[in-house]
Amino acid sequence: EVQLEESGGGSVQAGGSLRLACTVVSGYRVGNGGCVAWFRQAPGKDRESVASLDSDGRITYADFGEGRFTISKDNDKNALYLQMNSLKPEETAVYYCAADRGIWVGYVCKALDTYGQGTMVNVSS
Repeated sequence: EVQLEESGGGSVQAGGSLRLACTVVSGYRVGNGGCVAWFRQAPGKDRESVASLDSDGRITYADFGEGRFTISKDNDKNALYLQMNSLKPEETAVYYCAADRGIWVGYVCKALDTYGQGTMVNVSS
């Protein structure tokens, strides 16, 4: 069973930064083939892709994240990260990491089997 645990969320003022971490507790290696990703879901909105990454080094970002967000992974620690800078109030959301059986659909890693429980990011103006 694949288990993921996010951490690093919290409250920050607009323009601030946060670094989210996703620890793979069991069942998956981020260094294996396939893609992994971060998503977010704001209150009352659908979940949306934030950033995707695969073991071959392919990295993509949603337009809103280009230049401000950085996705990375540490194979030794079996973890995935999302560095977010210059955060905006409208980016208040629950952020989820996802892994396992992901496939590229265009520029986004999708069809992932497992999501973490999410970590709340609250950006105040």
